[in-house]
Amino acid sequence: MASPPRSPARPQRRPQPPRRLPPPPERPVRPLRRRRRPRWAMRAMTTLSVVVLASAGIGHAVVTSLDAGISRVDAFKDMKNRPQAGHGMNILLVGTDGRDKITERQRRAFHLGGQPCHCTDTMMIVHISEDRERATVVSLPRDSFAEVPAHRDQTTGRQLGAHPLKLNAAYAEGGPQLTVRTVENMTRVKIDHYLEVDFTSFMKTVDVLGGVRICTATPLKDSYSGLDLTPGTHTLLGGQALQYVRSRHLDGASDLGRMKRQQRFLAALIERATSSGVLLNPMRFRDVTRAVLGSVRADIGFGTDELLDLGRAMRNFSPSSSEFTTVPIGQMDYPVKGIGSTLKWDPARSAQLFQALRDDKPLTAARPHSTPAATPVETDPRGIRVQVANGTGTTGLAKRIDTELAATGFATTHEPVTAPAQLPTTVITYDPRWDRSAHTLAAALPGSELRAAPGQGPVLKVTAGAGFKGVRAVRFEDPGHQEQGAASVVRGNEVVCSGDA
Repeated sequence: MASPPRSPARPQRRPQPPRRLPPPPERPVRPLRRRRRPRWAMRAMTTLSVVVLASAGIGHAVVTSLDAGISRVDAFKDMKNRPQAGHGMNILLVGTDGRDKITERQRRAFHLGGQPCHCTDTMMIVHISEDRERATVVSLPRDSFAEVPAHRDQTTGRQLGAHPLKLNAAYAEGGPQLTVRTVENMTRVKIDHYLEVDFTSFMKTVDVLGGVRICTATPLKDSYSGLDLTPGTHTLLGGQALQYVRSRHLDGASDLGRMKRQQRFLAALIERATSSGVLLNPMRFRDVTRAVLGSVRADIGFGTDELLDLGRAMRNFSPSSSEFTTVPIGQMDYPVKGIGSTLKWDPARSAQLFQALRDDKPLTAARPHSTPAATPVETDPRGIRVQVANGTGTTGLAKRIDTELAATGFATTHEPVTAPAQLPTTVITYDPRWDRSAHTLAAALPGSELRAAPGQGPVLKVTAGAGFKGVRAVRFEDPGHQEQGAASVVRGNEVVCSGDA
């Protein structure tokens, strides 16, 4: 009884009127087409906007809204007899003490006690090439011997003649303007823009980017700044990042060692900013920049067009687009009466460096881009004695490791041996008195395990295990080379964390 009603039901649906009345639906289709035109126009406009924003790096309207949030300083007021302009853009980036702006909680958490000195803690010249494809960062040690030009003391109001002091004291005497004048007199590089960052804006920048990744082959512990990092890879947020770039008591290199860490951090910051898509997303760029610009100071001319220019410059940036160096030092302990110990620049080498900035020439042009990056270490491998043993069934492995470690600088015994037992992991045994040497060796042997052996003596022992991953090249960063006036230059990709770090 159920099937007869179903059979007639199917034919009844086919001839139903809605299927046989195509003309009536034609009328509503026309208004729909009219509505589609604005949609296509919107899509075209959106596509065009994306192209414009991508080509500019950021949007003009977005940046214009940020301009009003920047605190201004007239860093170039009434300046005369300035150096001749070169090619590219030169920004004097100054990090100030700024601890009067931090909270009590931040002061305790990040060891920021003491009174603010109203002086510069960090100073760098950032040169953006004329083609906007390269950035060169030159660190200027804060203890550099300098002679400030005649000026009016901003505290006492007295007119002062030219006199010697440490470079970071120029800010305390005459603020940004005297700082710019002093740097220009010393370098003969015309500064186009001035940008001042304090502790607060630094921490905000790092936090809003979600932290910056830093690698260290050795433990970094500084009781003064509170920094305490174990060997390996760490993602540092604002406060801990500030501890990292401020630490001066990690080794005997003091301020020169600190500047190398600042350069390494800046390279990692560039990597984070360029890889996270911030520079190609106008809204994200606006949010990040708004969080940062509220606590920086810039010269009056550093506005919307300059931010757009930097956005274009950074659009295709990567760590390999940046290069870092420190002004060459001729004398490390140059005494000056009434001032104390200073750092005196090497006149010939520093002149050569600043001439390269004026001529817009890269400092690493002679180095092939394909050179594999070496892991920076803070102990010279040439002074580290190493005995290699084979803890696997692979014939000749210990000899190969011995040869490769020697090639990257370690003082191997050249007498590899066979271990009494096979191991799953490569093990480094060391006397705790030589723990820094052990961490340097571990940087060259990724995946290795450190085992303390009190009383073993100065010779470190490597037992290759089944999980041996190869020998990684290391590079010793020796601040002592500065005494001979040499200044090492590194690309950003050579100091950021490698993929397998």
